[in-house]
Amino acid sequence: MSNRKLNVFLPLLFAIVLALGMYLGHKMPGANTGAQTLLFSRAGRAPLQEVMDLLKIKYVDTLQVADLQQEAIEGLLSHLDPHSIYIPPSNLQTVNEDLEGHFSGIGVEFNIIADTVNVVSVVPGGPSETAGVQSGDKIIKVNDSLVAGNSISGDKIRKMLRGPKDSKVTVTMLRQQKMVPVQIIRGDIPLYSIDASYIAAPGVGYIKISKFSGTTYQEFMDALRKLTKAGMTKLVIDLRQNPGGYLDAATRIADELLDDNKLIVYTKGKSYPRSDYRCEKPGLFEKGELAVLTDEGSASASEILAGAIQEWDRGTIIGRRTFGKGLVQEQFDLSNGGALRLTVARYYLNSGRSIQKSYANGREAYDEDILNRFNHGEFVNRDSIRPNDTLQFKTASGRVVYGGGGITPDVFIPFDTSRFSNVLTNMYSRSTFSNFAYQYYTSHKDEFKQYKDATQFSNQYHVSNELYNAYKAFAAKDSVRGVESINAHDETEIRTRLKALLARQMWSYAGFYESLNKEDDMMKKALQVLEKK
Repeated sequence: MSNRKLNVFLPLLFAIVLALGMYLGHKMPGANTGAQTLLFSRAGRAPLQEVMDLLKIKYVDTLQVADLQQEAIEGLLSHLDPHSIYIPPSNLQTVNEDLEGHFSGIGVEFNIIADTVNVVSVVPGGPSETAGVQSGDKIIKVNDSLVAGNSISGDKIRKMLRGPKDSKVTVTMLRQQKMVPVQIIRGDIPLYSIDASYIAAPGVGYIKISKFSGTTYQEFMDALRKLTKAGMTKLVIDLRQNPGGYLDAATRIADELLDDNKLIVYTKGKSYPRSDYRCEKPGLFEKGELAVLTDEGSASASEILAGAIQEWDRGTIIGRRTFGKGLVQEQFDLSNGGALRLTVARYYLNSGRSIQKSYANGREAYDEDILNRFNHGEFVNRDSIRPNDTLQFKTASGRVVYGGGGITPDVFIPFDTSRFSNVLTNMYSRSTFSNFAYQYYTSHKDEFKQYKDATQFSNQYHVSNELYNAYKAFAAKDSVRGVESINAHDETEIRTRLKALLARQMWSYAGFYESLNKEDDMMKKALQVLEKK
């Protein structure tokens, strides 16, 4: 009976709802003005969206709406903290690949000399090595596109060489004055975050972490096991110029170095409840002596790892004050293919110490902080570091440490300003060192075959006077000013840099750092500190 009544009244109910809808539509703003109704209601839309919609529909000229939107987003974010950023669609893949630790491509490292793309090294086991590409090859064409002699840029050649996994690309190489077409099947190329790991002194291991990506923890564990097997009982972790990355990678490595249930770091924000990150399992290196190297380029996840080591008095922090980035970003994908990386919380160490430096004076002042530190002498004199006495905290053993910006080292090592004399700065800026090392190595390969690994090379190879003079002639030809008046300090720096770059030609960054660290003041100090302990 009730169903029958409902069937009778339904048509009447629909008619009433339809009439009401027509009346409300007639009364809505814009209904009689010719304006297009953009959504069901204007009431819930913010003025920013209203302006963008009106520009799209009513503006006299055609607009590049995507560019306008990007500028509007960036303008909005400029009033927030310096680490909330918009990532446009064109950049998102590269940003994500860097953090994920791999990309799809052919697996070569190259540099561009005189408008020619030179293959500096080939990734072991990668697609290019499988296809027969060799260090010293010059890339002339990619498929049918000429890339030599036409102002090719690094970004442009990268886009041409990268592509979907298992896709094919034909690269024409110039090898020993012959054109050699090579078909390469693209594959996954690892982006390693552990640049070097080796035994630096009897019983002392060294691990260089360049960033904290999705593969860093596993790379670290592989390096730790290798060094332990080689007799390591003490460890140096190098975090210099490490900009950070994934929090998870830093906390998992800290868990391998700290014992019990120690608090590594916690995060907290207005809409982000406190979340603690503690040690959860027995670590692989909880007891051995430890030193951590930092500088003004060590940021974010690097500061969490170094800060946790300092808070629990687990090791010695050596170097200079870190960058001071203690904000947590969460990445939100946007409908246009870009992403918003928004700050949602702050990092706090065990004592309650925040790593983040002030950004109260705006982004410009924030960006100039490192330069200001250099100008007032902090890079060369520990006494120039200005701790905030109102932000005192204590480590587990009761040592006083300071909040308010970065991790201040336990042992200070000044920046060597003499490394940047006019002649050396000119050589660095013109890539004279790397260009010469590449050309010298490719024309003297047989000379280096006697060295079986980077350690033997680092211990036995010396830059001859003949090679040094050849470099000076090359630099003079490259329009480097001041070559005729190089002083003794600059000569030592040149010889050290050339040796390291030759090692890099053979063993990539692993060889580079093992060679370079032989003369590195911070590394020498770390070895002294660990030896005393």
